[in-house]
Amino acid sequence: MLNIPNTIKMVITDFDGIITDNCVYIDEKGNCTRKLNFKDIMAFSILKKRGYKIGIISGEGNSAIELINQKFNIDEVHQNIRIKIDVIKSIVEKYNLKEDEFLYIGDDINDIEALKFAKIKITVPEAVKSVKEIEGIQITTRQGGNGAFREVVDCLVSI
Repeated sequence: MLNIPNTIKMVITDFDGIITDNCVYIDEKGNCTRKLNFKDIMAFSILKKRGYKIGIISGEGNSAIELINQKFNIDEVHQNIRIKIDVIKSIVEKYNLKEDEFLYIGDDINDIEALKFAKIKITVPEAVKSVKEIEGIQITTRQGGNGAFREVVDCLVSI
C-alpha cells in the first residue's frame, strides 16, 4: 500500500504511462488513439466527488485528455509540456499548496524534475530506471493504464 498523507488536497499526474498504457494505437488512416481503463476513469470521479483538485501535465496533446477534462472538469490541464517543473511550480503557487498538500505521479525522464520537486512522488512499475531511482519515490503495484491511477486514489481516499 502506498504511503499517502491525509493532508493531500491535489493530485497532479502525467497522462501517458500513468492513465494510459503508454501505447499509441494507429489505425489505417493514421489516426492515433489511446486505451483508457475504466478503473482509472472512475478514479477521476472519486477525486472530484471528494473535493480534491486534479491536475494533468502531459508531454503530448491528445483527445483522451480532452475527454477526461470535459467529463470531470479537471482543475488544471496542461498539454504539450516538455519542461513540467515550471508548470507544477505554477500550480502549487496558484493554489497556495504546501509540500504535503499535493502529490505528483510520473514515469519518464520529462517527469524527473517535477518528481524531485514533489515531496509525495509516485511512479508505476514500468517507469524508466532513472525515475524509479529517485529518492523517496513510491511505486504502484498496478501498471500504468491498468489501474495504477486508481490504486493511488484508493490509497488516498482510504486514509
